[in-house]
Amino acid sequence: MLASEAPSPRAISGNATVTTVVSTINMNDPRQIAANGPHLRTAGSFLSISSRRVIEPRRTPQANCPPMTDTVISYREVMKPVTLDSVDRQLIHALDLDGRASFARIADVLGVSENTVGRRYRRLRQAGVLRVVGAVASAKLGYALWTVRFSCTPGSGMPIAAALAKRPDTFWVHLLSGGTEIACTTQSSIAAEPDVLLLDKLPRSSRITSVSAHQMLRGFARPGGLSALSDKQIAELRVPVDPAEEITFDEADGRLVQVLAEDGRAGYGELAAASGLSESTAKRRIEALRQAGVLSYQLDISLRTLGFQAEARLWVVVRPSAVASVAKALAEHEEVQFAAVTTCPANLVAAIACRNAAHLYEYLTDRIGSLDGIQQMETAPVVRTVKRSGSLLPL
Repeated sequence: MLASEAPSPRAISGNATVTTVVSTINMNDPRQIAANGPHLRTAGSFLSISSRRVIEPRRTPQANCPPMTDTVISYREVMKPVTLDSVDRQLIHALDLDGRASFARIADVLGVSENTVGRRYRRLRQAGVLRVVGAVASAKLGYALWTVRFSCTPGSGMPIAAALAKRPDTFWVHLLSGGTEIACTTQSSIAAEPDVLLLDKLPRSSRITSVSAHQMLRGFARPGGLSALSDKQIAELRVPVDPAEEITFDEADGRLVQVLAEDGRAGYGELAAASGLSESTAKRRIEALRQAGVLSYQLDISLRTLGFQAEARLWVVVRPSAVASVAKALAEHEEVQFAAVTTCPANLVAAIACRNAAHLYEYLTDRIGSLDGIQQMETAPVVRTVKRSGSLLPL
């Protein structure tokens, strides 16, 4: 299953809550999913394709928790502490604008050497701070996004979150509120399996006491959330896109984006070998997909590394006539990573990142509190990110 960026369940006395988003395509065989086609993660209106990397498993110490569909695992490696300077932050902003920009091009815009850019990127990549991942537009490929919420018994939140994160069809898996809740996101194919019951695809465990699923109807994301580059530098790196352009998406494209899901900066030789195309054809194809707005490159990055120590998920009940205006207003806030209108009783969900608890308090009371149309709001702090866009993180 996939983990949702925004919604998270309400804490219930004696229970833990888990929120997840799942895909209904072949979820009985998640490994087949990873081999046969793209699975995506939400980032605005995009989903990132899940990775095929095989990770060495280990059992979690909570052996009393009934097993899920998949074995609970974690990375053996841990994220190394990294201090970012101004050049690092400029590099991160540049990659956010164009994840496949050459080191030479980035170096020219930043006014540093190509070796400096390459060295900085490799250091951040190897430390687990960031990676560039391929993402495809869900709506253009006939996918619907869902947020699924679980309630589970105390002490089972981490094992369940880890089991969900291990699956190739999940993303953005978070432990919330002291570890008693979990949040995730996923997608289903509207055309391939319109009649499949989404909840039938979810794992079963006696530790899960309730499940709910709600479709994400429209996503809102603020373009360009970073501010390390000047307007001139941003203009030099921004890639033009024409979403109105029609384009087909075939099996070779699926193999291309599967590689890009693992590494958005994969070389054309690797892409050609995986897709069966020539290097020149593979290059033209991914450029065409990008130009049409089907493919994009996004940063899978640790927000804590950027100085955001207080993340949270919001579930907001908004007066129906004000939903669109409130969603657009939230998307303009620098604290908001993602917002979406959903079919949930809390008809607007959002993922936010603040510098600290004081900043979070000010944001909730001053920025959100002043918006007209909000009737009720639920906040759940993120205490641990188990998975971002396709990669399971250290537990």
